[in-house]
Amino acid sequence: MKIIDLAEQTRLFAQTPGELADLRTEIEGVQAGDINRPVREIAPIAVRTHHLAIRCLQQLDTLSTSQYAGMKDGHENLAYLSEAALRISVAASLCTYGITGRTDALLYQDGDRTAQTSRRDLAEAVTELDHAADTYRVLAQNLSRRLASAAARAEDRLLIDRAAAEHTGAAVKVPSVPSAPVGRARAR
Repeated sequence: MKIIDLAEQTRLFAQTPGELADLRTEIEGVQAGDINRPVREIAPIAVRTHHLAIRCLQQLDTLSTSQYAGMKDGHENLAYLSEAALRISVAASLCTYGITGRTDALLYQDGDRTAQTSRRDLAEAVTELDHAADTYRVLAQNLSRRLASAAARAEDRLLIDRAAAEHTGAAVKVPSVPSAPVGRARAR
């Protein structure tokens, strides 16, 4: 298990929705136009979206082999992160479909000569980006709260120690909690 800087991961979680919003704005700008030059108009957006999807997958890989996986709800959060990365990747593919929706008219007689197919693909891409942005916002808030709470950090430390011990096969030391005194207190 790697120990990584979770504050940096929180920063990355928090910046991703802004990047997704920028891509969304660019896609909507293309959607509103005639899409006469689909490769020139859409390809740069598709490439940036693919790059972001790759970065998100790399972050998922890093987190899955770190103490993050051992934290409370770590595996569940990794599943959400995986879904968000998938949605970004799907959005990038939908942008690519948006290109071919327009260029099919050049290759096939029955190709859509209007921009409707491309607009539909780009609208779906925006929906995927919105879902991913929502997920990243929630993940950033949750991790930030856990890092800010001393009680949550202590709970996570115990869970991480247990996960590390299970991984290495070592015995886990559970801190002892003082028990309440036996018997009843005397009334004065």
